[in-house]
Amino acid sequence: MKYNLAVIEGDGIGPEIVRSAIRVLEQVAPGKFNYQPVIAGGRSIDLHGVPLTDEALATCKNSDSVLLGAVGGPKWDTLPGHLRPERALLGIRKELGLFANIRPARLYPVLKDACPLRRETAEKGFDMVIVRELTGGIYYGERGRKQDSEGNTIAFDTETYNQTEIDRIAKVAFELAGKRRKKVCSVDKANVLESSRLWRERVHAVAKDYPDIQLSDMLVDNAAMQLVKNPAQFDVIVTANMFGDILSDEASQLTGSIGLLPSASLSSGRCGMYEPIHGSAPDIAGKGIANPIATIVSVAMMLRYAFAMEAEAARIEQAIDKTLQRGCRTVDILDNDTQPLGTIAITDAIIAALA
Repeated sequence: MKYNLAVIEGDGIGPEIVRSAIRVLEQVAPGKFNYQPVIAGGRSIDLHGVPLTDEALATCKNSDSVLLGAVGGPKWDTLPGHLRPERALLGIRKELGLFANIRPARLYPVLKDACPLRRETAEKGFDMVIVRELTGGIYYGERGRKQDSEGNTIAFDTETYNQTEIDRIAKVAFELAGKRRKKVCSVDKANVLESSRLWRERVHAVAKDYPDIQLSDMLVDNAAMQLVKNPAQFDVIVTANMFGDILSDEASQLTGSIGLLPSASLSSGRCGMYEPIHGSAPDIAGKGIANPIATIVSVAMMLRYAFAMEAEAARIEQAIDKTLQRGCRTVDILDNDTQPLGTIAITDAIIAALA
């Protein structure tokens, strides 16, 4: 059986890292995928005047999964909000029902010196997953501008969540924790926000169905501090859209480079979107130095979650471990004893490790 994979190379370094990931995918699952190119983001704005066309969206909806590089860049920063490249991602997430964003953050032991934390903290290591609600909250709430009685411009963005949205993301977190160390930390701002108070109530209600999972609550400002102080304490973190966006980027820096972190955006069905959590990095686009590892691990997540190809996913992850242990480094994770490898060369090394 062949699967249809929608491929959004995107902007900046997106084409380089996606092509590397597909090379690795073809190595572990040759001939298993039909690749359907999709233009979205900044490139779509340049070609079609909008970040996501109806045709591009239809291709994504008719595919078994979506592989994304990155979209955006300063070239399009002056456009109005509804025409920004990032609106393509919001549109795909909403139309495909991709409500659960899974972002693992693991410190590779061989890269502990790249961790910016104190040595004794880095020595403990960490292996966590941040489960971010993806289709609700402030990014999708009512927004706009208006004038007050004195003529001042007021801008507003509204944070809203309903019970169903919270329940379903909580279930994803508890199910995931059941396959790991059986700990869930729910992050909110319940001391201030009414939406967070409902969040906490519903997470605790769902927790009753998972008596073997240890649940704790943490305010988002404390969570940001605890990630720096003691990241090893976390197993699965579940949180709202904006909080998850911020905390997962913080966690990525603890690993040594944002170029190492993958993500999966999942629906209630099989179809999902898989992408690195970093941006398009236009300052290094075309230089051949971008780190493709986050995109390659995203492919491994796709094989595991979308297609139940656990053996192939594990092979990719083991090959990356071996490659790093051999001292292969891109410029973002470089140490003093190695020469940096470019995008193609590090991909070659990973493919060699697969053998």
